[in-house]
Amino acid sequence: MNPYRKRFDAMTPFPFECVYKDTKSAQNELPDHFHDWYELVYIYSGRGTFFIDQTFYDAAPGDIFLIPGNTIHRSFPDPEDPKTSTALFFNASLVHSPPLGDSFSYLRCFEQAKRRKAYKLLAAEAADKQQIIAFIDHIHAEESDKLPGYRQAVLLHLQQILLLLGRTLNPSEEEQTLSTTAPGWMTATLAYIDGHPSSPLGLSQLAKRASVTPAHFSRVFKKLTGMNVTEYVTTKRIIRAKELLVESDANIAGIAEQCGFESLPHFHRMFKKLTGTTPSHYKRNE
Repeated sequence: MNPYRKRFDAMTPFPFECVYKDTKSAQNELPDHFHDWYELVYIYSGRGTFFIDQTFYDAAPGDIFLIPGNTIHRSFPDPEDPKTSTALFFNASLVHSPPLGDSFSYLRCFEQAKRRKAYKLLAAEAADKQQIIAFIDHIHAEESDKLPGYRQAVLLHLQQILLLLGRTLNPSEEEQTLSTTAPGWMTATLAYIDGHPSSPLGLSQLAKRASVTPAHFSRVFKKLTGMNVTEYVTTKRIIRAKELLVESDANIAGIAEQCGFESLPHFHRMFKKLTGTTPSHYKRNE
């Protein structure tokens, strides 16, 4: 199964979407997915597990998950206690603001999460939690009523949430509660893949590193990530390629090699398949 890519309209004048108080069961949960937009998830009730990037987290009421763009993630609801959550999706361009004499960014909490690979914020203090719930409720009401200026109101409430999180919920100061869902060799494998995109990352090589049989490795990997090894590795390599296309001056052939693609045509083919565009077009337009 290929990773699910949630489709957003990149040309929309208001790049925002709210999925409000949605209850997910194991039967109707989406498979692994990734997208260019940022995602903030607030858990109201229920329990489950989140797989984000290379880490598994237990999810409980009051928890907040921050998922930067281009991050593989998946949710595993508890079949006995499915979670109810709200997800806010938005393009980074929506919250970019002109400099006002300081270095604050509305994406600060996401930037910290990505830098530290710590995507879960523990249940907030009561006052903060109630404020976040209220802002989310206001967003839902504005989108439902569609009164004049409702998009400006939605943006204002989103900025208030991000401002609050940027000020008060610092991932570096919180104890990360990781899930025990995955065996140690699995978490070590995910970290290895993340840090060695140009290395041979086939099933046999990874299973040997993990000291388990290829059959067992394949079965557990697919169960926990929703993708087979080839699909997962290819997706991670394309995500890294997107970063390099924007951040580095290397040519496309060099980037393909850095990301572990043995041929340029294969890189072009997989990049187009997973992103919907070509590497050169992506580099010009980002």
